[in-house]
Amino acid sequence: MADFNITEGVHSYSAEESYIVPNSPVKEKLEEFKDMKLGFMVHFGLYNQLGLMASWGLVDEEAEWSRSTEEYAYRHNWHSEGKKIREEYFSLINSFNPVRFNPDEWAEIAADTGFKYLIFTTKHHDGFCLWDTKQTEYKVTAENCPFSTHEKRDIVKNVFEAFRKKNLAIGAYFSKPDWHSENYWEDYSGYTTRMPTYNVNKKPEKWQAFTEYTHKQMEELIKEYGKIDILWLDGGQVCKREGLDIKLGEAVDKLRKINPELIVVDRTAGGEYENYITPEKTIPEKVINVPWESCLTLGRDFNYIFDDDYKSPEQLIELLLEIVCKGGNLALNVSPQPDGRIPINAIKSLKGLGSWLKKYGEAIYKTRPCAPYKENGVFFTQTPEFIYAITQNKNVDVIVCTHKIRKVECLNTCESVEFKQNEKGVVLNLKKIPEENFKVFKLYK
Repeated sequence: MADFNITEGVHSYSAEESYIVPNSPVKEKLEEFKDMKLGFMVHFGLYNQLGLMASWGLVDEEAEWSRSTEEYAYRHNWHSEGKKIREEYFSLINSFNPVRFNPDEWAEIAADTGFKYLIFTTKHHDGFCLWDTKQTEYKVTAENCPFSTHEKRDIVKNVFEAFRKKNLAIGAYFSKPDWHSENYWEDYSGYTTRMPTYNVNKKPEKWQAFTEYTHKQMEELIKEYGKIDILWLDGGQVCKREGLDIKLGEAVDKLRKINPELIVVDRTAGGEYENYITPEKTIPEKVINVPWESCLTLGRDFNYIFDDDYKSPEQLIELLLEIVCKGGNLALNVSPQPDGRIPINAIKSLKGLGSWLKKYGEAIYKTRPCAPYKENGVFFTQTPEFIYAITQNKNVDVIVCTHKIRKVECLNTCESVEFKQNEKGVVLNLKKIPEENFKVFKLYK
């Protein structure tokens, strides 16, 4: 195993030099993943009811940032007593009832925007399960959860089925830590951290019980919920390096007997089961030459916020270009409102992105990085036949390019562009200047 390194961004992520190339057929499946470029990430759970930070307010050690009471956005008005916070939060199961949950509508929005795969929170760190697990009663189908009487009460099943009908690949977000489990937080009345509340070396039988519980839940998802393409594991502190070994290799071996192509993302843990790297709320400064995905947010954070503001279509396009030119995918998080619907202002932003991708998606999907990647406000991508140069808010006369080019087309106007090529690059003679902010040039190799 290679030495493990962490790259610091807004959040830490695994370094490229630590990446371990997986064996076939996962290696080939990752090429398909790199083709897709755009993932629809959904954080959905108890926290959506009150516009809370997902799970993290439960942790005393993280109180300074996770229990914010800023005037705008997070208005938790938390108690100062952590035990009472946890009691109130865990009791949200008794009121979770997103009665207008319509996964077919979610899938329609995602497909129409141009998303190619889904990453859905089956269970966040709070331990609340959105599927009918047999391992705990802290789940959406439990009798004390009002939503358990809904015809689509098994949320994971219905979401996965809806997105498959739209031909999106399926990614299951799954939290390795489970702060509701008594085999992780033995007693949550005292001071809590993201780690277990007991010494796992002194109580190995308890940690073994948690390990078995985790394996069984992952097996349920992979065995009983149709083909899952990506198992997206969060909670990097639960790993062998931190002394919290859940024997992930044993679990993955069993899961890949069911689906040999399963991509596993043991994010920030490093090693052979982190099949792609996941910068969170940050974009790497340079090209990363292994599979990677930046998980960013449409709104201000990963959870639903009542008075959120959403990124404009132009901002989303720029983020996508910044990521794709460096060889990555964008997992864009959208959080439903308490009744289960995608907020209308979120949909408006996504429609703008979708309109642009319908016209210029060939410069994004199934492309790979192309030097100089980003130069003088120009983003570069390529396929074996073409180079795409995309500019933002500027008119470009010269496109830096070392390839011999035989034809240039402006996709905005659908017209060929006169050009000549010299030591500076491709010199354009634009007779018609596109009015759009993003100008897309297709260079024929």
